Amino acid sequence: MADRVYIDRPLPPGFDDLFGPDWQVVGPDPAELPTCRAAIAGSALWPDERIALAPLLEVISRSGVGFDTVDVAAAAARGVVVCNTPDAPSISTAEHTLSLLLAATKFTANNVGRLRQGRIDYYAVNEAIELLGLTIGVVGHGRIGSRVARMAAAMDMHVVVCDPYVEVDAHEQVDLAELVARSHVITLHCPLTEETRNLINADTLASMRDGVVIVNAARGGVIDTDALIAALDSGKIYAAGLDVTAPEPLDPGHTLLHRDNVVVTPHIASATDKGRKRMYRGAIDNARQVLAGERPVNVVNPEVYEQ
Repeated sequence: MADRVYIDRPLPPGFDDLFGPDWQVVGPDPAELPTCRAAIAGSALWPDERIALAPLLEVISRSGVGFDTVDVAAAAARGVVVCNTPDAPSISTAEHTLSLLLAATKFTANNVGRLRQGRIDYYAVNEAIELLGLTIGVVGHGRIGSRVARMAAAMDMHVVVCDPYVEVDAHEQVDLAELVARSHVITLHCPLTEETRNLINADTLASMRDGVVIVNAARGGVIDTDALIAALDSGKIYAAGLDVTAPEPLDPGHTLLHRDNVVVTPHIASATDKGRKRMYRGAIDNARQVLAGERPVNVVNPEVYEQ
């Protein structure tokens, strides 16, 4: 009899084949959880109450790098292994970061809108800025941040990096205070933890250059949304490109969705043709290993094995 694996969001077309004939894919209705030994976690929240619905559950395997949506401690207490796929989204997310940077600083949507409106004064009112020679501050120099740093350097931007957990050889490494003070552009690539929650807040924004550009393809909670809006209102922030927000998703009437100098995409940086398949393949491989009694490389709560 096939094992039942739970998915918390509908699969893209054709992705059922990735699971193979020995797994029966069910979900995203939570009523399916009690009979499942494995879960592939996408966008849903996994608090203890949800995990408790699945007494047979052995593994929650994230199809992505972040695991802030999963109550990892609660999973460990119930003996459930939590895994992620940190390598899978790196290329797509880094490329999307660059697209946000360019769309925000070249005001692409504004110029497309002017053409659609039939305006003829497009040249004089174009708000675009040139990036060559500007300093870009990369917060987090992991798989994604390091790739973004290389892309920015290839555009002849000066790269400074803040990451207290890694040694950076290719670029100038500074602390957050110096990065914030010097950078014309700040791009965020750190996980959401208690240390990084609201890392960009009223105080850090006040320390930035006037006219700074902010890009966030990490987690929405890294930025204090109210402080971000206030800085946009005051002109402190010239433009912003966001793939993640807090809350998420934004209400259609939210002010961030209706500003000429803000580009918002719906947390889809990693959701490319190849990126999605890498994430699901990685998540499925992790889950299979756990069910087979093996230990995957990317285990978020190793204390389960120590128990």
